[in-house]
Amino acid sequence: MVAALVRTPVRQSMTWPEDIARKRRPANRSETARSRIQSARVALADCHLCAHQCGVNRLIGEHGFCRAGAETRVFMAQVEVADELELIPTFAIALSGCDLRCAFCITGAESWNPRAGVPLDTIALAARAEAALSDGARTIMVLGGEPTIHLPAVLEIIAALPDQAKLVWKTNAHGTAQSRALLDGLFDIWLADYKFGNDACAARLARTPDYTGTVRENLLWARQQSELIVRHLAMPGHLECCWRPVAQWLAAELPGVKVNLRSGFWPAWRSARHRELRRTVTMAESERAREIARERGLNLVE
Repeated sequence: MVAALVRTPVRQSMTWPEDIARKRRPANRSETARSRIQSARVALADCHLCAHQCGVNRLIGEHGFCRAGAETRVFMAQVEVADELELIPTFAIALSGCDLRCAFCITGAESWNPRAGVPLDTIALAARAEAALSDGARTIMVLGGEPTIHLPAVLEIIAALPDQAKLVWKTNAHGTAQSRALLDGLFDIWLADYKFGNDACAARLARTPDYTGTVRENLLWARQQSELIVRHLAMPGHLECCWRPVAQWLAAELPGVKVNLRSGFWPAWRSARHRELRRTVTMAESERAREIARERGLNLVE
């Protein structure tokens, strides 16, 4: 239903995503973020920020699928150079905890654990981010785990950052309309994972039902309101069931969108529980993945 409502403007619009982002970005981003903090805090009392829609009261210690409470912790904050070339160097702020359970997650110990790392010190973190920008960082990236589950803290961080900083939202695209409303216009770039091409693989490998519709809804929305880069990690044994459907959908519904097809799968964390994930991607699989991208005319970026 949602995809049908937004599909036509996505295809017909001649406006570049960067222009859309400039039009929608508030003149005073920090003040806009600050004005939404209280609404985000209230949302924790009946949490529907991610598509699991747990409805728990995190303010009194109830836990949903992500196991996060009201506190936000940071397991990494540093300059990174392993992301897309147009984004690096980036000052990356990784918040602890996630609403997916990807068996192959390379940071699973921290990404799954909302109590990993140190408590968020917004002022100190913002000072480090500004120092990184002064030293040559091009962007500030907020990621996880999954940052959507920590939107009150995310808004506090944005409120403390300079309005001219280029902000990147690194997400699994598993948020809800409620979380999108709180994020609207605040990030210059959405860097979104599209991990699985079907609900069965998502349920088996990430314990996430109804994955496909949720991610597509978020990607269509993100393309309308910011610049969008879509990532897909090619996984051994999952080219036909996952990558091909992802490539087909991106070509049909988000033509021209930047796509980073990654082939550096590593059998980390709990990959060994799934027979096909006990190895890396072969050279033949990597080349076949790129052939699929070429067949669909995707706009591949590094």
